[in-house]
Amino acid sequence: MRYDRQTILPEIGEEGQRKLKAARVLIAGVGGLGSPIALYLTGAGVGTIGLIDDDKVSVSNLQRQILYNEADVGRAKATRAAERLSTLNSEVNFQAYPTRLVKENAKHIISGYDIVIDGCDNLATRYLINDTCIKLGKVYVYGAISEFEGQVSVFNYGKSPKSYRDLFPDEESASQISASKGVMGVTPAIVGTVEATEALKIICGFGEVLSGKLWTIDLRTWRSNLFSL
Repeated sequence: MRYDRQTILPEIGEEGQRKLKAARVLIAGVGGLGSPIALYLTGAGVGTIGLIDDDKVSVSNLQRQILYNEADVGRAKATRAAERLSTLNSEVNFQAYPTRLVKENAKHIISGYDIVIDGCDNLATRYLINDTCIKLGKVYVYGAISEFEGQVSVFNYGKSPKSYRDLFPDEESASQISASKGVMGVTPAIVGTVEATEALKIICGFGEVLSGKLWTIDLRTWRSNLFSL
């Protein structure tokens, strides 16, 4: 009964639900993007979900990070997210990592998962995720936001896999970009659900995955583009 509304879809069915239960997904960053990603993958019944984040909940997070409430301020995001998500679906196995993803632990942590989904907010971590996923043969679902805009792609997947370095080949120049700290609360909600959708498509094997493509959206105009990398 829990998954009836998605198993009746021919693209998923009972076989797709078995694939979801067997899947292992790591969400890197459990903030604005990570909140909707985690909620929808939990609801869909992904069997094992890793949550890595070294940050603590602050009042300023509550405008967009919908996993948390006022009582959570000061608590570690990774552990609090796991507790909250467990109340949504007790059938899911959650692994909380209240630490930063760094070179010293990336290989060990990522090796235990099939897919890594980007919920982080810095370029250094994205390059680390990308390079580690390539070495280990893992899929990287990328997402990023700023103000009213967002973008999503899928790296290291398919017959002609692209990587984050195909999108931003010059790491040194990219690191010099000063991104705005401002963001509309709904921006990560929309972009995060697109990332979650890509993960579900990859796991169940339906639709056209954003491999070799970059999807962008501007919420001020609803202009959406699909670029080929």
